[in-house]
Amino acid sequence: MSGTAKPTVFIDNDKVRVTEWRFGPGDNTGWHRHGMDYVVVPLMDGKLRLKLPGGEEVEAEMKKGVPYFRETGVEHDVINANDAEYAFIEVELK
Repeated sequence: MSGTAKPTVFIDNDKVRVTEWRFGPGDNTGWHRHGMDYVVVPLMDGKLRLKLPGGEEVEAEMKKGVPYFRETGVEHDVINANDAEYAFIEVELK
């Protein structure tokens, strides 16, 4: 990944990787494919814009503390669509 969002890895062992992602307005993760199942827990309400394969873009409404799960293989670039900082915790299941 070569985006501008700032990852901080809190746990990385043989079972799980837990990363906090912080985004300034317009920051992104960079294009990537998830190699593991994962759960995202938003740390605040807000919107993320997702660039998907084939050029499609969707906007996701995030609610503080409401997690969601995705399976291995998801490809996207995640972009902060808010006028202020945005953050979430990503838990990757190894």
